[in-house]
Parts: sequence; C-alpha cells; structure tokens
Amino acid sequence: MLKTLALPLLHISEQAAIASFPWIGSGDKNAADGAATTVMRDGLNQLPIDARVVIGEGELDEAPMLHINELLGQGGLPVDIAVDPIEGTVLTVNNQSNALTTLALAPRGALLHAPDMYMEKLAVGPKGKDAVDINWSIETNLLNLSQALGKDVRELNVAIQHRERHESLVNRMRTLGAKVQLFDEGDVTYALATAMEHTGIDLFIGTGGAPEGVVAAVGLKCLGGKMQGKLKPISDEEVQRCLMMGLTDPNMTLEHEDLVKSDDCLFVGTGITDSILMQGVKLDRQSGFETESLLLSGQDQYSRLIKAYSPAHTECVTTASFS
Repeated sequence: MLKTLALPLLHISEQAAIASFPWIGSGDKNAADGAATTVMRDGLNQLPIDARVVIGEGELDEAPMLHINELLGQGGLPVDIAVDPIEGTVLTVNNQSNALTTLALAPRGALLHAPDMYMEKLAVGPKGKDAVDINWSIETNLLNLSQALGKDVRELNVAIQHRERHESLVNRMRTLGAKVQLFDEGDVTYALATAMEHTGIDLFIGTGGAPEGVVAAVGLKCLGGKMQGKLKPISDEEVQRCLMMGLTDPNMTLEHEDLVKSDDCLFVGTGITDSILMQGVKLDRQSGFETESLLLSGQDQYSRLIKAYSPAHTECVTTASFS
C-alpha cells in the first residue's frame, strides 16, 4: 500500500510550503513557483519510488514546473504523481488567502494522464454524490442537492471561480436563490471543502485548470466525495495532445473513476497562506516555522490535520504520525 509513503510526502509538502514563504507578497510568481518546485523535485527524487508525473503544473502560464512525463525517484514502487507545487501562485505573491502546496499519489496507471488545459469541473461531498451530475442543468443539480442535504436551496453555498466565463451560471444560481461564493484562485481548496462540512461549501463547479482537477479528485476520493470533469480543448493542437495521450474522445465526461482509478491513493496539502482548510506558514524568529497540512488516505478513507514545527535551517518535525 502507498500509505507507507505518507510521512515522506508530508515532509516534502511542508518543506515546499516553507520554501514559498519568503515569496509571500513579493509579486514574483516565477520565483515562488521555482522555490516550491525545486524542493518538491529534490524531495521526490530521494524516495524509493519509480514515479511518473502525469499531471504537472505550469504549461498554461509558462511557470517553473514539474513536467508531464517527468520521471522521479530512486526506483521501486511504480506510481503516478499529480502535483501543483503552489496551488494559488498569484494568491501567494499577493499575500492572499487559500494558497497551498499539493501532492497526489496513486499506483501507476491510476491517474488521468492529460495535457495541462482547461477542464469543466463539479465536486460535491459524500452526502450529495448521487444527487448531482456535470451533465445536468444547474437548476436540476441545486434542487436535487437541496433534497439530499435536507436544506432549502436558499441555504446552499456554491463555490465558483470569479471569471467572466461563469457570469451566466452565477446569475442562474442566484435567480434560484442559492448563495454563490466567488473566489479568485484555489480550485483544489474549494473542491475539497465540499467534503468538509465545517467549511459551509455544498457544491463546487466551474471551468479551471485540469491539473487542479486531478489533484482535487484524489483528495475527494480519500474523503468519500465526488468529482467529475470534462476537458475543454481550445485549439486543434490541444485536441491532438489529448489524442496523443490516449484520450480518444477529448470531450467525454470524466467520471471520478476516470480521474482516479484506485482507492489506494494519497493526498497531501500544506497551507502557504491561511485558508478555509488550514493555516498558512507562520514564522517565529525564536522557534522557527509552523505549518499545517492535510493528509488524506483513500485506502481507509482517513484524514488528518497535522501541525508541524521546523526550527530555522533544520528538518521539519511533525507533532503527529500517520497510521
């Protein structure tokens, strides 16, 4: 089982978040991405795994990245990796909420292998997974979800990225009476939030990056939620890239099992800035860095929020183990 890699992945995620810390509020996206990416690459290359990056970050904005099809590790367990060294780079360099590092791991062949392009996405928690579908109208989904959750439609809170392409969808949801929570960046955060009742997010929808969709799908698999997607190629070149990666129908509906084919999967995310899921990196010049991370296992549907302390220039020491 992959669970033996949980703590090493946690350590890598923590160190990537700490490496990002100096760039919070700096305005320098490439420097922030580069710092986190370097730490993740170096850490993954030390693990006893034969890893292939199937979802990497960076092609859309030409940022530093872990490349799709890049091979990592010292050999051993064959795995697929979906990674976003900084989910919310703009949030990080503008010192805004909801930035985090993310890593997702599954057995070789278990994660969607797709180009870095846009994806239409829908995510919901365990109680609503049978009530919604990406191919249904938003009106049908909201009415069904209200019944499944035992809420009035006016009590539903839907997270959607604040983009012009979503304006019509937002208007339709508001016409029906639902609450709409707009966010600038942070697809993974808000998708995972649907499976954590304390966040108050009932549904996540909208079109954003495919890498974030696959990473979030692993997290939701661990939390018992539901994720669906549809790739949205915008050029013949992107269609051809899909075909080259084995996606014979780039417009097909990607069910959760298409995005993540195995329950033996891991997700880890560490806060860079404060979010609805966890605190960001804090620095006390006497005691060093403090981080919070979310560690999820699909094998046993187990989740753990971990606070860790890392004295300056030393290894990060966590206050909890994974079992």
